[in-house]
Amino acid sequence: MEIDTACVHGSVDRSHNTGAICTPIYQSATFAHPAVGQTNGYDYSRLQNPTREQLEKTVARLEGGYDALAFSTGMAAESCLIELFSPGDEIIASDDLYGGTVRLFEHIARKNGVSVNYVNTSNVEAVRQSITERTKAVFLETPSNPMMHVTDIKAIKETLVDAGAGRGSAQACAGRGQKAPPLFGGVGGGAPDPKDIILVVDNTFLSPYLCQPLSLGADIVIHSGTKYLGGHNDTLAGFLVVSEPTLSEKLRFIQKTTGANLSPFDSYMLIRGIKTLAIRMEKAQANAARIVDWMLKQDKIAAVHYVGLPNHPGIEITKRQTRGFGAMISFETDTVETARQILNRVSLILFAESLGGVETLITYPLMQTHGDVPPEKRAALGITEKLLRLSVGIENVDDLIADLDAALA
Repeated sequence: MEIDTACVHGSVDRSHNTGAICTPIYQSATFAHPAVGQTNGYDYSRLQNPTREQLEKTVARLEGGYDALAFSTGMAAESCLIELFSPGDEIIASDDLYGGTVRLFEHIARKNGVSVNYVNTSNVEAVRQSITERTKAVFLETPSNPMMHVTDIKAIKETLVDAGAGRGSAQACAGRGQKAPPLFGGVGGGAPDPKDIILVVDNTFLSPYLCQPLSLGADIVIHSGTKYLGGHNDTLAGFLVVSEPTLSEKLRFIQKTTGANLSPFDSYMLIRGIKTLAIRMEKAQANAARIVDWMLKQDKIAAVHYVGLPNHPGIEITKRQTRGFGAMISFETDTVETARQILNRVSLILFAESLGGVETLITYPLMQTHGDVPPEKRAALGITEKLLRLSVGIENVDDLIADLDAALA
C-alpha cells in the first residue's frame, strides 16, 4: 500500500460488524471485563482506547515504526520522552530548536539532572566531538525551527553507532563481566544496551508523507500532531513513534503512569485529518515553491530560508532523505518596520502561532515560538526582529501572493 493510500485506509477498524466506514469514537473511560482474569483487550482508556489504538496504528504504519503513542499535545509527547533519562544523563540537541522544546530542556530536564548540550547537528563532526560517556541521546529537528537547517539523519546515526561500539569496548574492559546498570532509569521492561545512544528526530515540519526518519536510522520520531497530521488548526495532539519493542514498552509504561494520553474524540479528529494528509502536503508544498520564487524578487525581503532552494546548504541531503521540501518558509525583511508592517497588514494570511494547517499562517518567532529562548541565543541563531516564518496552506497561491504583495506595498 502506497503512503497516500495508507493515509486514507490505514485507520480502517475491522473489529466490529456494523460496516462503518469511519472509526467510531469510543467515548468510554472504562470497559467491562467478561469474567475474572479476562479482558476484551481494553480495561481503562488511560491505558488504551479503541479509537486511539486505530490512530496509533495508522501513524506507526505511515512512519514505518514498530509502535506509535498518541498524547494530548506535542509537548506531552516530549515530556514523556524526557522521562526515559536519569540524573547525570546528557542529551545532545540541535542548537536551532522549537522554543517550547528549549523551554522543556532548560526548565524541566535540567531541574531533573539531565544536561543538554546544544550543537549544530548539521555538522556531523561537531556531533561526534560532543559525545561523552554520559551522552544517552541525540535530539534533532530537520528542517530546524525556524532557520531551516538540515541534518543528515543517516550520517548522525552512523556516528552514534561508531561511538557506541567504542563505548561498548571500553565497558567490556572495565566491567569484568558485571551487569551494566539500566540506561534509562529502569522504568518498565528491560533496558536498552548501555552503550547505545538513541537518535530522536522531530519530523513535524515534513510529516511522514515527505520523510520517514526511522528508515534512515532514527530510534524515535516525534510529531506535534496538531500540525500537519491534524491539518486543520482545530486539535492538539502529539506522537512518539518507535523502532523497536524495548523503547515501546518503556514509553508506554511512562505514558500510562503520567497519563497525558489523547482523548477518543481528538483521536478521531486526527484520523480524519490524516485521510487528507497526502493531498494537503502536495498542495501546500506546491504553493510554497511559488511563494519562494516571488519572495526572491522582492526588494524588501532580504533573505529566504527554504530547504528547496538550489543554494540551500542542505539541498542534496534533503533530496536524499525526503520526498519533497515541505511548506515551511522563514524569511528576513530589510527592516524591522517592514516585518511589523507585514504582520499588521496581511488579511487572508493569519498572524498566528502554529503551522501545518489548511490556512496559511505567519508567525513572529522572536515574540511567539521562541519568546522563551534567551535573547543572546536568539541573536546567535539569527532569530531577529526582522525574521518571519510562513506556514503555507492550501489556498489559491495567487491569492496568497496578492495578500503578501499588498502587505509589502
